[in-house]
Order: sequence, then C-alpha cells, then structure tokens
Amino acid sequence: MGELRIARLGPRDEETVIAAAELFDASPTDAWTERFLASERHHLLFAVGGDDEPVGFVTGVELTHPDKGTEMFLYELAVHEEHRNRGVGRALVRALADIARDRGCYGMWVLTDDENAAALAAYRAAGAGEPEPSVMLTWTFRE
Repeated sequence: MGELRIARLGPRDEETVIAAAELFDASPTDAWTERFLASERHHLLFAVGGDDEPVGFVTGVELTHPDKGTEMFLYELAVHEEHRNRGVGRALVRALADIARDRGCYGMWVLTDDENAAALAAYRAAGAGEPEPSVMLTWTFRE
C-alpha cells in the first residue's frame, strides 16, 4: 500500500468530506456533514494514501449513559475496494480506539452483519473480541 496516514477531521473540513463522496454509501450533504463535524463527541478519521487521496474512513460517536459511563460506537467503516486487505481498516479502527481511550471511554462497540467477512476480519485484526448474539430492531421516521 505504501505510505498511509490517518487524518482526524473536524469543523471546517466539510469540503474534504464532500470531495470523498465515493467512499460513502450516499453522497454526504453539506448540512449533515457540518452538523456531524461540529460535535466534539463525533469522530471522523480518513485514511489518506501516499498520493494524498482518501482511501477509507471510520466514524465514531461517543455515547454516555447515567449508569454505564461513556463508550465509543463505531458507526461506520469503509475502505475503497482497491485498498482492501492492506491494513487500512485495521489502522482506522485502531486509531478510533486510541481516541476512545484518550477520551475516557470504557469500551467501543460496532454492529455488522455476520456475513460481512471483510468487516469482521478488520475488527478482529484491530483487537475486537468475538461476536455476541444480538438482535437489532429499527424505527424509520422518514421515507
């Protein structure tokens, strides 16, 4: 893969996110990107290749509960198809885990499909424990 650096984005980096739209499931909007980056409890890290182009990202959100404290929810991990299986996902997840530790989180968690072999491999390589059985229920408030 060559040189890889992890860049932590923040307020005023909206254009960088918008320019990397191909990494996301759908094109990020200006308003949602600005809102995400404005919160100190939201984290967006880009993996940047030797050509200064983003090749992947991870997002995390700190969640605090009165009887549990604060934990990091790994919201999404994406690596450009041409850069998979080269340690990019592992590096992003480890960098987010480092932020979680630095910010006093007691742990970090993620949900993924049990058939998503690439995600499971990246999470395990970054130090995640074995999956636990779970059920996810969702509500949809807009179409």
